Amino acid sequence: MLFTAAAASLALSNALAQESDRSRPNIVFILADDLGYGEVGCYGQQKIRTPNIDHLAASGVRFTQHYTGAPVCAPARCVLMTGKHLAHAEIRGNRDSGNGRVFPGQWPITPEAFTIAEALKASGYATGAFGKWGLGPSNTTGSPIKQGFDRFYGYNCQRNAHSYYPFFLDSNEKEVPINKGLIYGHQQKPNGEVSADDYRLKNYAPDMILGEALKFIDQHKSEPFFLYLPFVEPHVSIQSPQDWIDQYPKDWDTEKGAYRGQNGYLPHPRPRAAYASMISDLDEHVGEVLERLERHGLTGNTLVVFTSDNGTTHPGQDPNFHIGGADPEFFNSTAGLRGWKGSVYEGGIRIPCIMKWPGKIAAGTTSDLPSYFPDWFPTLCDAAKAPLDSGIAAGLDGINLLPAAMGNQEIDRKEPLIWEFAGYGGQVAVRDGRWKAVRQEVRSKKPKAWELYDLNADLAESRDVAAEYPEIVERLAAAHLQSRTPEPDFPQPLFD
Repeated sequence: MLFTAAAASLALSNALAQESDRSRPNIVFILADDLGYGEVGCYGQQKIRTPNIDHLAASGVRFTQHYTGAPVCAPARCVLMTGKHLAHAEIRGNRDSGNGRVFPGQWPITPEAFTIAEALKASGYATGAFGKWGLGPSNTTGSPIKQGFDRFYGYNCQRNAHSYYPFFLDSNEKEVPINKGLIYGHQQKPNGEVSADDYRLKNYAPDMILGEALKFIDQHKSEPFFLYLPFVEPHVSIQSPQDWIDQYPKDWDTEKGAYRGQNGYLPHPRPRAAYASMISDLDEHVGEVLERLERHGLTGNTLVVFTSDNGTTHPGQDPNFHIGGADPEFFNSTAGLRGWKGSVYEGGIRIPCIMKWPGKIAAGTTSDLPSYFPDWFPTLCDAAKAPLDSGIAAGLDGINLLPAAMGNQEIDRKEPLIWEFAGYGGQVAVRDGRWKAVRQEVRSKKPKAWELYDLNADLAESRDVAAEYPEIVERLAAAHLQSRTPEPDFPQPLFD
């Protein structure tokens, strides 16, 4: 009798758990790499074709004032994964781990870091990451496998990701060769013909990463899963597939001609067409992920997020090109915003952001709520019904974006948005409502004064009004200092 009762209780518990699993959405989080605010059609792009991303926006909500956690790769990913803004985060700039190998990986997050993946895994989600990690090599505490992911495939090290034809990719905590040799991502060709085929091998890493991600969906279609897709495109080097390049006009590149690697990364004979192709290829991969969800009948119960890790790449020594041969002016990649990748001005940190969740989020809507990467931790946990320890929850810096995504435009954010970036001379930015304060060169011997911009009246940040509103500057500067914690691995002598 006791056995029967226990068995009946277990069966009921399992049935409730299965029903609960069916009601909990799958989560697919797609992170582009260096994709500018204006580089997709639904954000105003006129030249580059992005039909799948545009369709995603038409099927959900498009955030018009969404920000990354940092203006470069590794700290942006740290803020995203841990829900702590850049004055709290463990990683506040790009920094190598110092392991001494060719591609060792970046400075690792610690065992104390608690990631979105850990929270969702503890709540019963299968977790997989496919793409670029950048938060610590496999033999450190920063490995994705040690930070909540059941499966990882892609580039552990950001510098390995400078080539789309690497010798190896990382599969869980092993390096798996994918090509015979490698195309090193930093070469020049000062003279002679530039040929794209000189910088190609058999296996194109983005396609292999996509293939493993689709396998993950196939394998976990019957249980709730968290699929993190930090795709590498359109980060330079420019090495896009030729079939996409051939679809863009040849006359785009007659004005400036071939890029010879003079601003870093690899040469290319048709840099404008090839850069557009990288974004279209990324768009195609987004479409394949959405198609695989549809094939398994998962679309209706999957929350899909699409965004970018920071703005488009910045200028180089040769003024004809940006880094890697990109041409953001030609594509209006920032949609008129000031600054580029590496900057806390709008062009460096404001990014496209789309959420789709059928039946929960109305199609074809927009939200003007200022939001940023720390918000994703509480948002995804709320969607997944994943309970958080009170101590973990108290340490998060973001808010739940689901009410805004579902149409509530009156969200109360009690704290301003804060960035404390250790790179590019050291920069701080604080946004509260219409006001945004910026301070440059904070790690130099002569830190610059605070600047202040009224984004409602001056989205291009062209008129510094700090002298007119000193009380607002003082309030925002104080908010930064009150919120920050020192981080010895990324010191800021001016504030520590």
